[in-house]
Amino acid sequence: MEKAGSSPSKPVDDGCPPQQEPAGHEKKSKQQVSDGFTVKAMMKNTVVRGPPLAGAFKERPTRPTAFRKFYERGDFPIALDHDTKGNKIAWKVEIEKLDYHRYLPLFFDGLCEMSFPYEFFARQGIHDMLEHGGNKILPVIPQLIIPIKNALNLRNRQVICITLKVLQHLVMSADMVGEALVPYYRQILPIFNIFKNVNVNLGDGIDYSQQKRENIGDLIQETLEAFERRGGRHAYINIKYMIPTYQSCILN
Repeated sequence: MEKAGSSPSKPVDDGCPPQQEPAGHEKKSKQQVSDGFTVKAMMKNTVVRGPPLAGAFKERPTRPTAFRKFYERGDFPIALDHDTKGNKIAWKVEIEKLDYHRYLPLFFDGLCEMSFPYEFFARQGIHDMLEHGGNKILPVIPQLIIPIKNALNLRNRQVICITLKVLQHLVMSADMVGEALVPYYRQILPIFNIFKNVNVNLGDGIDYSQQKRENIGDLIQETLEAFERRGGRHAYINIKYMIPTYQSCILN
């Protein structure tokens, strides 16, 4: 007999192991993320992180151009003229008398502009000078390559479309201009190769960009064909070297 007021006796350990929870109730280990081609990537419960985006189509930021600087300083003999058909440039001197070595590269530098009135004056000024330039255009070709390359490297869809139209006009503006551009294909055509297959596919819908000539893929194809037709016998092999998927419009 236990004495009154004594503490209760402790339970006796019978030596049986504690009951374990079923395997389905085990806690799942968290998955860890690691880079590819590492030791962690071979471990269990590891998710391999994919490669980062290359950024081939990413738009680049714009920088202040020399065209804007000269325009704000009033160095260009141009003014804005309004009429019933829209805006146009009023030249204060005859275009044929302009110094093309000075003005044409500056106007090409304005291809990077995307705000009014700089973009309007630069693009319309280029077309006016190419239309009236004649023999003055060919000697200036080496000075136009860097502005053209800078405009294409922005990778802005609108700027690329406008630059492609300018290149088509440039090739057709005077004799030997297409052949003079052949040595510079390595600087101009890499962006062509990136955006060559960028086409709008709407199925049965209406693509109004074709009417406005704003489809990059079609414009690139038109420009390459113009390069081949006006670039002489060495044009196709140089285009094919930079853009392997291009098919000749003359040989075929």
